[in-house]
Amino acid sequence: DIYDRGPEPDKIMETLINYHSVDIQWGNHDVLWIGAYAGSKVCLANILRICARYDNLDIIEDAYGINLRPLVNLAEKYYGDNAAFHPKKHADKELSEEEKLQITKIHQAIAIIQFKLESPIIKRRPSFDMEERLLLEKVNYDNNKITIYGQTYQLENTCFETVDPTNPAQLNEEEEEVINKLLLSVQESEKLKRHMNFLMKKDEQGNMEEMEIDGKVYNGRELLDQFEYHIRNSFSRKHETDDLSTDLIWYLWTGKYSSLFGKRAMTTEDSDMCRKMLEEFDLDPEQGRIINGHTPVKEIDGENPIKANGKMIVIDGGFSKAYQSTTGIAGYTLLYNSFGMQLVAHKHFGTKENVLLNGADELSRFDVL
Repeated sequence: DIYDRGPEPDKIMETLINYHSVDIQWGNHDVLWIGAYAGSKVCLANILRICARYDNLDIIEDAYGINLRPLVNLAEKYYGDNAAFHPKKHADKELSEEEKLQITKIHQAIAIIQFKLESPIIKRRPSFDMEERLLLEKVNYDNNKITIYGQTYQLENTCFETVDPTNPAQLNEEEEEVINKLLLSVQESEKLKRHMNFLMKKDEQGNMEEMEIDGKVYNGRELLDQFEYHIRNSFSRKHETDDLSTDLIWYLWTGKYSSLFGKRAMTTEDSDMCRKMLEEFDLDPEQGRIINGHTPVKEIDGENPIKANGKMIVIDGGFSKAYQSTTGIAGYTLLYNSFGMQLVAHKHFGTKENVLLNGADELSRFDVL
């Protein structure tokens, strides 16, 4: 998850590209960026929404040279201030009221575009089993109420300025033009092209779920092979925006059977399940280990990253600044050398001066046997 909400992922990519030996395991945020470059408009909308929420739009404009002016113009035309869409505060970055308002407007504009773009994918891919996300169609626009699972709720902080109640998932002409221009700008960014091509030289592995794709049911290793095939297929045909492969990249970002999303249940804490997964990939179930990320370990609450009797190691310790208050640390590094496997927990990094003067970069170590 190089692209997981933190600032300057482009610098991380440049470092990795120039490193002598590296292997990358895709995270769901990485796949979101791959999907956007490969032609998925809904992946692109998700990226922009996340960057707006976490005040990281400079990644889009400054790092990758993508022109956001069409989106800004749309946002300024239709939206105003809305507390629910204010950007997250940065401890080391202060926004002016004008900047905060502009990002708030952008956040609303791209969120509505995202919701609209999701709808046709969900409808044309029933095997994705994502009908619960068709929220725009569940809203009563006369009284701003929504009914979900038989319960009706009053909506607050709404931003339905461009939603047609008779066809809520329909982009208006301006939104259509904006997302098309943004996609073109993304695919023409030379720097982003270089970074995405580098990511595509690597691959990843995941879980044992079962899913139907194009009329055939896959599970385990075969399912992951299908996911990888469709990611690479979409990437090689960037002019296709509504095909199965491109839709599947968006699914991998948030779908319940995605090997990259996986937030429904941590069933791999069962050591027997871990052994089964290792065998599925032709690995020794006695000596093998499963390295898992994505789900933050709340070390602040005493959670142990070593699970399933040592068969699984969870290495998401909140390297992304957005999660550090949740985990209580600033990420893990898993080391493997002649001493064995060691998991190092990092404390929050403040300044170089603090490290040099106070030795503030102390590390905690877990030995993994």
